[in-house]
Amino acid sequence: MAAAEVVPPDSAILVIAHGSRRAEANDDLLKLAELLRSRTSYPIVQPAFLELAEPDIPAGGRQCAERGAKHVLMLPWFLSAGRHVVDDLERYRRQLEAELPGVRFTVCPPLGLHPLMIDVAAARLQEGLASRATSGSSGSGTS
Repeated sequence: MAAAEVVPPDSAILVIAHGSRRAEANDDLLKLAELLRSRTSYPIVQPAFLELAEPDIPAGGRQCAERGAKHVLMLPWFLSAGRHVVDDLERYRRQLEAELPGVRFTVCPPLGLHPLMIDVAAARLQEGLASRATSGSSGSGTS
């Protein structure tokens, strides 16, 4: 976050991932929330899952409000603006605003084609090549 940015004290990040039956995959979102807490000035950073894991999005939104948030930024940890981001998160946004008057929810853009994501993809490709060269393996998936 740039030094000039001022984060209102009543704002929160609700970082949202799809959710998985694999606990290890869900743990990544919990680690991400911790990293966002340590690297930003947001007073509240709450993880939530679209499905298959807890807390779900409504519970996460409520937890933000219970902790004093008046503006919750819904940060989708998704690569593209598919059905979940465009339809599901918007539906949850409307539901939460109706349930929690006085709290505004904003859906942020997905990770998408941000230039830094291209850098990450290039780095992962290099890691794959290095892994293949040293171990001959096909790599390990995280899905």
